[in-house]
Amino acid sequence: MDLDDPLPSSTSSPQEIKSALYARCASLPSETIFSQDDLLDLAIIPNNALDLLLQCTKKLTQEGLFKLLSRDGRAVWRVVKKEDAQKYKTLTADEALVYSLIESAGREGIWSRILRSKSGLHMTVMMRGLKTLENKSYIKQIKTVKFPNRKTYMLAGLQPSEDVTGGPFYTDGVLDDEFVHQMAKWAERYIVGRSWYQRPLDTRYHQQQPHRTQKSSKHHQASQQQMESKRNAALESPAFASRNSSDAKELLPFPPGYTGYPTIPEITRAINASNLSPVTMKEVEMKQLLDILVWDGRIEKNIYTNGYKAIRQAALAVIHGQRESADDNGGQGTVPEHGGRGSALTEAPCGRCPVLAFCEEGGPVNARTCEYFAEWLEI
Repeated sequence: MDLDDPLPSSTSSPQEIKSALYARCASLPSETIFSQDDLLDLAIIPNNALDLLLQCTKKLTQEGLFKLLSRDGRAVWRVVKKEDAQKYKTLTADEALVYSLIESAGREGIWSRILRSKSGLHMTVMMRGLKTLENKSYIKQIKTVKFPNRKTYMLAGLQPSEDVTGGPFYTDGVLDDEFVHQMAKWAERYIVGRSWYQRPLDTRYHQQQPHRTQKSSKHHQASQQQMESKRNAALESPAFASRNSSDAKELLPFPPGYTGYPTIPEITRAINASNLSPVTMKEVEMKQLLDILVWDGRIEKNIYTNGYKAIRQAALAVIHGQRESADDNGGQGTVPEHGGRGSALTEAPCGRCPVLAFCEEGGPVNARTCEYFAEWLEI
């Protein structure tokens, strides 16, 4: 009976009324639960005859088109699709019982031990039923993140919930380290760009070369020329070469009251718009990712704006490409030593001197003849 057909009258047959009742219920959302009053409110049953309603619901339940449930001690019904009802007709009583229990578990799935407990079937009978249902592609076995060794079953046409799969960070129940790393790296770069003002570094201090005139100390076997060669070699090493690069930048903090630190919703929208991954991130998943960066000491949360700010040392590593090398070397990367004023130790010449161990009064390297002190004190 089509929905556009006129409603059944008192002269309609029970079969027509039953078909009209099913058609109206099937037109509503599949998760709708119907009580006796709900079915009467559909105005399908002539004169709201309870005996006729009972006759229709009983017949629909026998045909597998209605599923009888209990809610607060009262009988309620849920509509079953015709294609699903057809499956029950091909199953034995035991198989139908197992299938109905798996169906009721929905996207969470059901553990085989709980399935056996609820069905009351012998293990051999239950396992035979599960095998038959799997062969017919009615159900499937899934792996849960929390209990990967448990045999869990769900309907073949459903997708497991995120509580079961672990969300986008897991693939087939296994943590995808590479995906987590790439997403975290992108999020950190985005936060760095909103956390610090970047400007080209003034490299005048780094472009001068050391010249010594002090004679060798009798307390040192190394000559002044050897000390200068050692210092020059250190200054020309990769760790110091980037100081004179035109790409070198220093980080300056934003003024008090700055509200541009990105929040979780902003970062989530940005990473989804970047097309970095076909997976659409949710805010709760992004928070998990940001928590990892906080625990690693790379970012911190601003309690006043709920935004996230990159730690200065970590920001320098990101800007100058040191995080990638650190990841490749097992975390043993070198953070660039340029980048503006950090602490008193890194700002003073001694804090960056590669031959500090040889510096003492009367030696080839000493504070009295250090030409960098004069320039630094004039700043």
